Order: sequence, then C-alpha cells, then structure tokens
Amino acid sequence: MLKTLYRQIRQYRTASLLTPVFTALEVVMDVLIPYVTASLIDKGINAGDMQNVYFYGAIMIGMALMSIVFGLAGGRCSAYASTGFAANLRSAMYQNIQRFAFSDIDKYSTSGLITRMTTDVNSLQNAFQQLLGISVRAPFRLVLSVLMCLVIDARLSLVFLVALVVLSFSLFHIIKRVAHMFQLVYERYDALNLSVQENITGIRLVKAFVREDYENEKFSRAAEKLYRLYVKAESLMALNHPIMNMVVYGCIIALSWLGAHYIVEGTLTTGELTSLFTYVMSILMSLMMLSMTFVMLTQSVASAHRVAEIIEEEPDIVNPEMGRTEVNDGSIEFRNVRFDYAPLTPQPSPVTTHKKSALFNINFSIKSGETIGVIGGTGSGKSTLVNLICRLYDPREGEIWVGGHPVKEYDLTALRTAVSVVLQQNILFSGSVLDNLHWGNPHATLEQCREACKIAQADIFISQMPQGYDTHIEQGGTNVSGGQKQRLCIARALLRAPKILVLDDSTSACDTATDAKIREAIHHQLPKMTKIIIAQRILSVKDCDRILVLDNGVVTGFDTHENLLKNNQIYQEIHAIQTQNTGDFDA
Repeated sequence: MLKTLYRQIRQYRTASLLTPVFTALEVVMDVLIPYVTASLIDKGINAGDMQNVYFYGAIMIGMALMSIVFGLAGGRCSAYASTGFAANLRSAMYQNIQRFAFSDIDKYSTSGLITRMTTDVNSLQNAFQQLLGISVRAPFRLVLSVLMCLVIDARLSLVFLVALVVLSFSLFHIIKRVAHMFQLVYERYDALNLSVQENITGIRLVKAFVREDYENEKFSRAAEKLYRLYVKAESLMALNHPIMNMVVYGCIIALSWLGAHYIVEGTLTTGELTSLFTYVMSILMSLMMLSMTFVMLTQSVASAHRVAEIIEEEPDIVNPEMGRTEVNDGSIEFRNVRFDYAPLTPQPSPVTTHKKSALFNINFSIKSGETIGVIGGTGSGKSTLVNLICRLYDPREGEIWVGGHPVKEYDLTALRTAVSVVLQQNILFSGSVLDNLHWGNPHATLEQCREACKIAQADIFISQMPQGYDTHIEQGGTNVSGGQKQRLCIARALLRAPKILVLDDSTSACDTATDAKIREAIHHQLPKMTKIIIAQRILSVKDCDRILVLDNGVVTGFDTHENLLKNNQIYQEIHAIQTQNTGDFDA
C-alpha cells in the first residue's frame, strides 16, 4: 500500500522534501527565541544594561523574521505537494477504473468508487499535508524544547518526561479503539452516496410516484447511521483534550512550585524560569499537535487502504499482450459457456449449478452476416449473453469465438470496435447531437453521420430540431424522448462500421412502424454485418434468419420462426400470448 501511495508523489518529491527542511529551520528559530529571551531578561533587564537589551532584542527580531520566511516557504511547498499528491491519486484511480470490467465495477459499486475518489482522497490529502508539516514540526519542536530544558535545568526536565509518558499511554489506547471505527465510517459514506446517487438519477420517477417522503426517510436512515458512528468515534477522540489539559496544568503547577523553590535557593534565575515556562508550553503544544496528527493519520489509514485498493486492483479482464488487432468476420460461436455473477462454491450436481448460473451450457454457432433474434423472459440471460461477446464479462467456463478466434486472443479495443452494442440503458452526453454521434467515430463526416441516422430513422426528427445536428443535448438526453434517444444510440453504434451489431432491446421505446423501418434498413443496407436483435416482441425478431430462445439461462431453441412455432413449446406460448392478448413474454 505504501509503495502504491508513494509512487503518486512523483513530480512533487522535491516540494515534499523541502517542506520538512523549511519546517525544521522554522522550529529552530522558534525554539532559540526563548533562550535568547532568558539572556535578555537576566543580562539586560535585570542587570540594567540597555546595550544587552538592544543586542538580544535585535537577535530575537532577526530570528522571528527568519521563522516567518521559513514558515511561509514550508507552507507553500506543503500545499503544492499535498494538492499534487491528491490530483495524482484521483488520476491513478480514474485511469484504472477505465480498465475495469463490469464485474470489477459490480464488486466496488459506483457509489463506493465515488466515495473513494472524493472523501477518501480528501482525507489522504489532509493527512499528507499534516505529515509534511505538523508531523515534522511537532516532534522536532518537542525534542529541541526538551533539550533546551535540559540545558537550562535538568532537574525540572523530569516534569516533562512524566507528562510524556502519561500522554503517550493515553493516546495509544484511544487510537487503538478508534482505528476500526473510521473504517466503518467510510463504508457508511458509501451507503449514503448510494442513496443520493439513486435519488438524483431517478428523480423523475421519484416525483412521478410521489415517493419523496420515502426517499427522505431512506436518506435519513443512512445519514443517521453515519452520524451515530461518527459521534462514537469522535467522542473517544475527544478524550484527548481533557487528558491534554490535565497534563498541561499539572506541568505548569509542578514547574511553578519547584521553580519558585529553586529561585529562592539561588539555583535558578527568573529569566531561566520564564524560558522554562515558554518551553513547557512549547512542549505541550507539540504534544497537542502530535495528538491531532495521530487523529488525522488514524482516520486516513482506512482511506489509504481503500484508495490503494482501487489503484492496485487488477481488472478481471486484461488486455492480452500482442493481441489480435483484426477481426476477420462477424461469425460467433459459444462452446459450453457457463456464467454467473459471483464465484460459485462447488455444487453437488449440474442441476444445482444451473439454478445458480445466469447462463448454463450455452452452445450455438452464428455465421457472418446472419440476422439473429434473441427472445426470452426477464432474467433469462439475454443481455448477459451479448455482454460476453465483446468481453464486458468473461465466462466462468467454456469459450466464445468471434471471427474464427477465441475472444481472449483479441486486443480489447479491436474486439469492441468490431462488436458494437446498443445497450438497454441508452446514455447520451451533454453536447450537440453531432458530438454524441462522434462517440461512434470521432472522424466521421457530417454526411456519414446523416447516413447512419437515416438507417436508424433518426434523421427525420433531427432535421426538425432548431439547430439540426448542432442542437444541444442535455446531460443524460433529458431533452429528447426515449425513442429518439434509442435511435441516436443506434446511429452512434452504426458509425463504428462494426462486424457485429447487437441491439439489446434497443427499439422498445419506438412505435411498431419505426421499429420495422429500422430493422428493414439495417437488413438491406448492411447485409455483410452480423446482426443480433434482442427483443421482448416476437414481431421484432420473426423475420430474422434464426431466433435463439432463452429460458432461465438455458438455450431451449435456435431455429427459424416457422420451425420454432412447430417444435418449441416456449416459443409457441410466447407467440400465442402476444398474438392473442397482445401481452408480453412475462405474462
């Protein structure tokens, strides 16, 4: 973990090294000033020698100015290094997240990743800044102050040693109990962010169903759990302050009592006692700063583990070295494929495994250029099936071949360029219509974009927009309808000129006539492209070359519409329901 975090300092190493240097010089100046003050009092004021008053006063002013300069330089370097460190952490996390497979994102959750990139990184940034500044200043000031006390009077220095033992013992026990609590605190942050993310993403649905009170209650529960845990942790940490005050006041009382006796005995001067009081405050303030640093570091240890975990995470799907960069054609073959969304423990029988798996024992072959329909009920594995083709997931067992080679042999960029998927969740980004289309092909001309939109039946409504292809799309595509969003996403996929086009229920928001036009245009204008159409409606797939019927993750039929009507009971039931009652499969 430490090596991972250290690598993120990179170009800020010089500033990170200069910060403790400047801080140490600042402390040296601060610690020497009380010593000079003692000489000013004893040799100047008490002796009535104004020459010494001016001399030692000038030295003190010079030290104070040097302390300010060193402090400013140290603060600047500390701010530069800590903010740069945080920027590198976020960049490293973000870059690795881009490599994540869907399974990795499922593992950490979207809200958890957001918490790590915001709250956890902020915690580490603050801890790093304290580590460079206070964690150097406090112990260095503490050691120098104790040494100066020993120089002035070794007997009174025992007071500080006793205080150090008491305080160290107390801090150790407090931090030991609190460390685990802060790990739980950040897990509660994940739950809180999840609640916020879901509410904001689905705010229209929340309002449509008048569920604001329910969402408020859900958020309040998450916030309440975080609040209680944080109060418990901070209450323990708050014990540090009364213990510190007890030690401070105890030292002052002991120093006053013993110092008064030594002055009366003539073994200690007034100036030396004044310096000792200054040093005792310096020592105790150093201890206070050290305790605050311990608190910050205790909180940041949990964050450090969470951040390093993301940076070090090896994605489940890794790009092969020297992978194939060319997909020959759009042929697809599944060979004994099994997939599940979580690692399975050994099962006593294949039947039990089947019940646990999203897909089980999938075998079929598709020729290049074929149009294949996929139909089945909700949760039957349709989307999972196509996600495996472009390696958004990898199967637990079996192999998937595309273009005559296993998908694991391909460079991921080459494979995913050749397999264009229009997912169920259609996403548009803020920007113009043209900007969104360029996601499919950044170098596409306006004419190529128009041609793709004509096939997707999107050119009609785009031409009616105020600024045509330059019309601004709001974030998430909120200013276009569901059907329009789907057609734009299909056009975007077509611009990639893929070998395989997957439409995952991508026309569900379109009317029947538009759906038919899209399928007809794709069939006639892109004859060499393999098309996989996932749908709930038989009307959307009945003209396909062949139709794959899925039921609970198992292929129950793979044939033409006519043959399935004769031989496949599930397909017959779907057809009967949809033609007689205009219902859907789940009915």
